[in-house]
Order: sequence, then C-alpha cells, then structure tokens
Amino acid sequence: MLRDDPLFLVIATIMLIVVAILLFGIGSFARGGEFNKKYANKAMRWRIIAQFVAVVLIVIFVLLRKGA
Repeated sequence: MLRDDPLFLVIATIMLIVVAILLFGIGSFARGGEFNKKYANKAMRWRIIAQFVAVVLIVIFVLLRKGA
C-alpha cells in the first residue's frame, strides 16, 4: 500500500510544504506593504525549489515503482 512506502511519505510531506509556502506567499501578498516587499520574492524562490524537489521525487518514485 502506498501509505506504507517511505518514499511516498516523503513526497506527501514535500507536497504539504509546497502548499504551506504557497499559502504563506498568498498571505504576504494579501497583507501587502513592507511585509510583501520583504518576503514575496523569498517565498516564490522557496516554493519553486520545493516544487522542483517534489517533481524530482515523484519522477524517481514512478521510475522505481515502474519495474516493481
């Protein structure tokens, strides 16, 4: 079962991190002002990096499970 697979759990965790970063970015955008200027680009970079890691892990997962 998928929920017993450690790699799947890592992927699920990184996907939750992506969502959290996205919500932080939306929140900072909604807040506006100095807070948005300070954190908007950082949040975007964090999200892009986290998404990249998630995609790489998903591809690895699919390739490893393809042969199983």
